[in-house]
Amino acid sequence: MMKFGIAALALAFSAPALTPAPAAQEAQTIEGIVAIVNDEPISYSDVRERAALLLLTLGVQSPNQQQVQQITAQALDELIDEKLQLQEANEYEVEVSDQDIASAVSDMARQSGMDRDGLINVLLAAGVNPSSLQEQMRSEIAWRRIMGGLYGSRIRISENQIDEQLAQLKAASQKTQYRIGEIFLYAPGDAEKEQATAGANTILEQLRAGAPFELAAQRFSSAPTAAAGGDMGWVSIEDLDPAVAEAVQAMPQEGLSDPIRVDDGIYIIAFQGKREPTETVALVDLVRLAVQDGDEDKLRTAVAAAGSCDGAEELAENDPNLSASRLDDFRLADLGPEGRALVESTNVGEATDIFAMSGTLAVMFVCDFDETGSTLPSREEIEDRLFSRQLSMISQRSLRNLRREATIIQRGS
Repeated sequence: MMKFGIAALALAFSAPALTPAPAAQEAQTIEGIVAIVNDEPISYSDVRERAALLLLTLGVQSPNQQQVQQITAQALDELIDEKLQLQEANEYEVEVSDQDIASAVSDMARQSGMDRDGLINVLLAAGVNPSSLQEQMRSEIAWRRIMGGLYGSRIRISENQIDEQLAQLKAASQKTQYRIGEIFLYAPGDAEKEQATAGANTILEQLRAGAPFELAAQRFSSAPTAAAGGDMGWVSIEDLDPAVAEAVQAMPQEGLSDPIRVDDGIYIIAFQGKREPTETVALVDLVRLAVQDGDEDKLRTAVAAAGSCDGAEELAENDPNLSASRLDDFRLADLGPEGRALVESTNVGEATDIFAMSGTLAVMFVCDFDETGSTLPSREEIEDRLFSRQLSMISQRSLRNLRREATIIQRGS
């Protein structure tokens, strides 16, 4: 997902052009270079165009000098990252065609009910050179391809990871939950935290003036949730950083938090709702397969041969030593502690461990499992979330490593 939300264009059809400070004007006149990234320059006009795009994203109509300085710093940081991404793309011979970019622009326009020409005209009317957006797209598409190519096939989400996440979500559903959106500004040092706090205050001003939180998160947040507009979903207090949890609990009603300082950065939290635990009823579909003569080896052989609920019923029809009973929509709680433990530790489509039953031995094939009243995601959705989260974390870490290893010269610093 692109880090520029086109819906923000509806907020500001005429973003102001940035007026360079006198020192910046002089630098532009003399050389026009603000920074050099591994021998590649970033011009003052590049920064000015990107800053205008950022202001447009936030819907800032009349920025003050402090806002201009903060947005300009943010614009320069973005451009440095994009230089590094495109340099890495060149290293891996990853190409992004003009058609790729045109398609991305058309997609953005279509999502906002415009055509491509309409979007370009809105940018121009706002004083934003479309090339700034196009270059941003180029770097993001290239970086996404690099990360997907290098790491996409290496990320393996195991069944155990899904089970663990599902267990955590189940446990959280039995607690008071909060609907949270987050914007996280990465700032590991004290000086960086001061700058990030100032930036967070600028973002908050625009959010409180009506700028969409989702767009600000997509544009500014360093959290893995940025691509989803900062949406963390429903979480319990235990899922949050202690400082964030304390701030959320202290908020008297839904709304935006003040900047929250944590070890490695600054958070802005959107508290969007609260819900108490809801009672869920776990229902299971089972096929109980028993062996009449109590022979454990015969039962194990039958389980292996059956392989599924339907297979167990079919096998029992043709073997008088076996009996199969189907139990649909059976309340898990009615199985008792031992039976419940057996079913809960068994995947759908598989058989439980052998247990004693009425003088013989049996297993239960778990055909289906459902929690009425539950809002838990499916296993596939959990797998997608875990994959996206891991790839996002790898991407951020890789970009920080590139920046740390690069030769970056900023004029006047």
